[in-house]
Amino acid sequence: MDPKYNALFTPWKIGTVEIKNRIVLLPMGGTSLFGWMEPNHFDKEAANFFLERAKNNVGLIIPGIAPIKDTIMGRWLWQNKGMFRELKDYMDELHKTGAKLFVQLTAGFGRSFAITESLSLLLKNKLIGKIAKPIVDAEYLCAAPSELPSRWADGIKCRALTVPEIEEMISAFAKTAKLCQEAGVDGVEIHAVHEGYLLDQFTYGYTNHRTDEWGGSFENRYRFPVRIVQAIKEVCGRDYPVSLRYSVVSKTKGFRKGAVPGEDYVEVGRDMAESEKAAKYLEEAGYDMLNADNGTYDAWYWAHPPAYMPRNCNLEDVAHIRKFVSIPVVCAGRMDPDVGAEAIAEGRIDAIGLARQFLVDPEWITKLMEGREDEIQPCICCHNACFNMAHYKGVANDQDFSDTAGMARCALNPRTMQSKKYRILPASRPKKIAIIGGGIGGMETARVAALRGHKVTIYEKSDRLGGIFIAAAAPSFKEKDRDLIEWYKRQIAKLPIEVRLNTEIMDLAALDADEIVVATGAVAKRLPVKGAERAIEACDYLLGKKPVGETVIIVGGGLTGCEIAYDLYLQGKKPVIVEMKNDLIAVKGVCLANSSYLRDFFEANNVPVYLETSLKEVLDNGVLVADKDGRTFTLTGDSVILSIGYTPAPLAPKAKNVRLVGDADKVGNLRTVIWKAWDVAMKL
Repeated sequence: MDPKYNALFTPWKIGTVEIKNRIVLLPMGGTSLFGWMEPNHFDKEAANFFLERAKNNVGLIIPGIAPIKDTIMGRWLWQNKGMFRELKDYMDELHKTGAKLFVQLTAGFGRSFAITESLSLLLKNKLIGKIAKPIVDAEYLCAAPSELPSRWADGIKCRALTVPEIEEMISAFAKTAKLCQEAGVDGVEIHAVHEGYLLDQFTYGYTNHRTDEWGGSFENRYRFPVRIVQAIKEVCGRDYPVSLRYSVVSKTKGFRKGAVPGEDYVEVGRDMAESEKAAKYLEEAGYDMLNADNGTYDAWYWAHPPAYMPRNCNLEDVAHIRKFVSIPVVCAGRMDPDVGAEAIAEGRIDAIGLARQFLVDPEWITKLMEGREDEIQPCICCHNACFNMAHYKGVANDQDFSDTAGMARCALNPRTMQSKKYRILPASRPKKIAIIGGGIGGMETARVAALRGHKVTIYEKSDRLGGIFIAAAAPSFKEKDRDLIEWYKRQIAKLPIEVRLNTEIMDLAALDADEIVVATGAVAKRLPVKGAERAIEACDYLLGKKPVGETVIIVGGGLTGCEIAYDLYLQGKKPVIVEMKNDLIAVKGVCLANSSYLRDFFEANNVPVYLETSLKEVLDNGVLVADKDGRTFTLTGDSVILSIGYTPAPLAPKAKNVRLVGDADKVGNLRTVIWKAWDVAMKL
């Protein structure tokens, strides 16, 4: 192991509990040991997920949030005694690995509950809501400190919690924590004075308008989390560790308005001055650790950083707050292990927290310890499978229920939380497999097929592997995407896979193969408008094939178009975005943490955005466009980039021994490409 990581592998204590190293597997929605969007039970898929990572040298595990009251059917966790008996047996097994585990308990979501369109109906129609209440009590799930606007559903107000409901929650925390203690769980974490969840909403002036003992003064606003830890300590004893998920600074300008890095703004949530006071106050109340980062659901990209956010984006704020407490502080947020190790060695933080890196590669700590860093598959912060809750104007969370129920899966590793569906099994009869196209879809199909024992050959018409993803990874902020391409190349080189570059296949019948996989990608759409030939196709820009001028008009405000605009701005150029829809990135499956960063960044930096505007003509010095009322006007610029989507371009249609993967099958994202590759490779 590289000595720069030494500080990560030293023991530390949370209260009286010793942790063997300073790497914490952070909680993620969908990884609760008590189930997620179903009645509470001992979840064996999540249990196996954590046990595999415990065997791979993680120090402390904190599973995903466990609501103290079920989201469906409304049963309290503490009422299911049999579930805790199963948990006890599991804890005995997990402790054999040397890892420790805290169970994270949550009061709920308040206005941050990610309401879908169907759930919004229960809130808009009181009669339907009343009928559904015994199964899904939507009003209770969204209940907040005060009547507040939903983060997700336009026009919906979340009701205020009653005092008896608050008191019942506090009692439920204590009862559940006691059962966890009796089951051998090493501690509990309270979720959360963090990320704008329910307890956090109580602490903010902009979300807590109460005039009773639960609102107003600093002490009243923080009363809820204080009473919770006091109740737990009363029944579990002072020595039973209680951690708190904590946001140091809210980074929030208002409802649905976050502050991007470097922005000058007025904080409406918790600023650093209040945080210095609050951290000490919460320690004095009885909390034994702060599991910290920044942000709220209104500034979601601080707690769930996309690739646009700086690496180690929360470290300076978390390290600052560490000066005001004597309990250990964990830092999360795109943490680099070497940077974290240095901060630990300097006494600035006590441990680093990572989450989604554990989804993509369960063995990454072991590989780090053994000096096999080049084998670690990188997380690219895409949120395509782990957290793809999308929101845009006029649409609440448009996530499919299968994704809501199956969060914490991974775009890059389908086996994560789907171990029964996706498995590497030896082929019953090894075959010759020809794969046409060396992009991500082709490489992943080849990798899985080779691991199953097939003889695989990749035919790639260009001089390198990577396909369209080379263009996607081109912007400066996509360093992890570029790392992923290199990881694939190393994996392909280590496996018995033949790669034939500069080889274009025109006749499938000429191939010596039992099975053929076509992964030839897609082609860019073209708009049938006058002057379209003057515009630059998005991939041509990303690959550096065509230079652009100072002012660049991007036609198409989806994810690719917005990322191009962001890349141009970082280069010092002047992007202008033209989009036909009524919002930027009005796309299903693009996480709100990703899309809201780009929206907030463009607004904060005065990037011109023309919504509900269509392209009529590409001119020599710009474009002619029309607004939603049909009024035409000219935007001047030096270059025009078209980013309006792609159409599948398979070399051949599906046949008995011909299968399609990636964009050649259906244009999607990295998740659809890789999962389809597995679907095909497992059947070869």
